[in-house]
Amino acid sequence: MKKLIIAAALAAASLTVQAKDIVDVASGAGSFNTLVSLVQKAGLVSTLKGPGPFTVFAPTDEAFAKVPKATLDGLLADKAKLTAVLTYHVVPGAVMAKDVKAGKVKTVQGSELTISTMGGVKVDNANVTRTDITASNGVIHVIDSVVIPK
Repeated sequence: MKKLIIAAALAAASLTVQAKDIVDVASGAGSFNTLVSLVQKAGLVSTLKGPGPFTVFAPTDEAFAKVPKATLDGLLADKAKLTAVLTYHVVPGAVMAKDVKAGKVKTVQGSELTISTMGGVKVDNANVTRTDITASNGVIHVIDSVVIPK
């Protein structure tokens, strides 16, 4: 009986870990504070908490720090542009690192990202620095720059 209770407790604990969606995982990571606050400002939280699945190329706080202040201020002042930039970082479906192929991939924003795999994986001009951070509704791959749709 004691083993059954322990097994049930462990199963419940693992379900809680798996239940974290992309927004929860990004919020808890500690290195995506800017991204999470911009997702909130753009009103995209409910979308990224949705069933997905999504692949998010997530710029770190350091990546956002590289964006010129005037550009960032412009995005903050224009919700439509902010939404376009953020959704450009999101691809429908969960694409794990082992399944990444070079080429064009359509984003939720509507434009295409260019993925290259020579000398490491790049998304447009951003380097992928960490892969396969799983969430209940997709996967996050960390990038070192913010990518802007053309």
